[in-house]
Amino acid sequence: MSDLSELRFFRTPAHPCSYLEERQAATLFVDPQTRLDAGLYSELSRLGFRRSGDYLYRPHCDGCRACVPARVRVADFQPRRRHKRLRRRNADLTVSEEPARYTREVYRLYARYIDQRHGDGDMFPPSEEQFTSFLTCDWADTRFYCFRDPEHRLVAVAVTDLLDDGLSAVYTFFDPDQPDRGLGVNALLWQIQAAHRLGMPYLYLGYWIRQCQKMSYKSQYRPLELLDGGEWRELPEPGSENGR
Repeated sequence: MSDLSELRFFRTPAHPCSYLEERQAATLFVDPQTRLDAGLYSELSRLGFRRSGDYLYRPHCDGCRACVPARVRVADFQPRRRHKRLRRRNADLTVSEEPARYTREVYRLYARYIDQRHGDGDMFPPSEEQFTSFLTCDWADTRFYCFRDPEHRLVAVAVTDLLDDGLSAVYTFFDPDQPDRGLGVNALLWQIQAAHRLGMPYLYLGYWIRQCQKMSYKSQYRPLELLDGGEWRELPEPGSENGR
């Protein structure tokens, strides 16, 4: 285990929050000069940090704790009926594990996804340099899980890091012209199964934000554990006694 007390961190200036309107956000980064490796990455993931390119970060906002680190306990995961229907709908897809690197095929899908789904976001407009700096990393064990249809067309990519206690779902992008397939949900369900096959206890999902619809969907994958006051606690089912 690393001596985390020796790490240095930097905090960004306040800036408009990407998820909640009329809020200011700030981010805590591990010093970019730190020699990072998969072991330290795993330790920091258990403390709520995420990876973006070669950087490790977590939200550090004044007076706001809306972004809560979340992970699925994969051995106990219970797919819902809609999950089972969606998996059957995508049973014709094949999945291959490919190196985490720029290729024209993967980048074209990424650019289409960003253009159509996130034209008002921080990643627009997409570029080859931005793709590489955001998704690839020199020190992490990163895989591109590529989903292809029966005609061998690439329809989704799940960018996934291997940690010592699970997988980290870094980012998923998919064909925006096939909404009926639910390709993003399908990729997440596949990652849960992949973690289970590898004997890993968790799939790390990033941040759960109750007030933000595009982030609150993560509560559909249960049992979901949230990092609360330094401890991982299971999110109660709606209507349960502990959740009232």
